[in-house]
Amino acid sequence: MRLQLALNVKDLDRAVDFYSRLFGVRPHKRKPGYANFAIAEPPLKLVLFESPEASDRVNHLGIEVQDDAEVRKATERLVAAGLADKVEENTTCCHARQNKVWATEPEGIRWEWYRVIEDVESNAPA
Repeated sequence: MRLQLALNVKDLDRAVDFYSRLFGVRPHKRKPGYANFAIAEPPLKLVLFESPEASDRVNHLGIEVQDDAEVRKATERLVAAGLADKVEENTTCCHARQNKVWATEPEGIRWEWYRVIEDVESNAPA
């Protein structure tokens, strides 16, 4: 399990350069307008969306897990607590096929609990 921080950035190349040097790793995945870092220490999935017009820097937050049982457990917990906004199965997002559940905190920050099934080239929904 690791925390995910998804940021909106104005200049993807500058952001990739900065975060590569900050964490000492190159992006795990790089596509037009998108990059992600799978950082071992600290355990972090850093996702960058090139979005020069975005008013908020935080795009969303998440928890990446390794199997669907963990996604189901989080879904059951969030549904029971009345927090689950949306459940997605076999959806394409961030150049990957994923299973996930979403919740939105009181001030509007979106959280996802998700598992990557496989990387895909297209970012179009499944």
